[in-house]
Amino acid sequence: MKLKTESFFHHLNFNTDYCIFSLHNTKIIYDYFCLLDVHNKRTLNGNMFDVQFCCFMRHVTDMGMTYIMQIFDLLDANGDGEIGFNEFYMLVCILVSSKHHVEQNFLDMHSRQAFELLDTDSSGAISFAEFECLAYLFNLKRNVLKKTFLDFDISGDKRLIYKEFRIFTKDCMTNPEKYKKKGHLKQM
Repeated sequence: MKLKTESFFHHLNFNTDYCIFSLHNTKIIYDYFCLLDVHNKRTLNGNMFDVQFCCFMRHVTDMGMTYIMQIFDLLDANGDGEIGFNEFYMLVCILVSSKHHVEQNFLDMHSRQAFELLDTDSSGAISFAEFECLAYLFNLKRNVLKKTFLDFDISGDKRLIYKEFRIFTKDCMTNPEKYKKKGHLKQM
């Protein structure tokens, strides 16, 4: 997942240590969100008749519609067909983290939010199918994910609870070469 160079997000000040924006830039992102919210509902929706989110993602990323809709479904935790500003802000942070090649740092700093994002069924655990979303969301190597999942599934129930996921995010920071795509993620 790459942020297109013509996106205005390239010009915002982003703290790469904490993977967040300044208050001033958060306000700019909020104003941008409000511009996208043509219905004044404080949400963006992604259904086939009102494609605000899809148009936004096509404009700022290199992603196809399948992945865009999959990301929308991840962000739409309650399944109402809409995402609010908090989810939008997290998406922008993920996109800009990718631009700065600090995806593993994002996972470490925001492990609880990443866990909740990936726990699509709100079961309190992440299945391998849910875990696999990490590959393109955070530019991680796909071929290492299955082994990684099994390595961190300490309980052996084929699901990661938050404590197991947190150990994985710490490992991302201490062994980044194990997870990064060649030529994409920089050394930590």
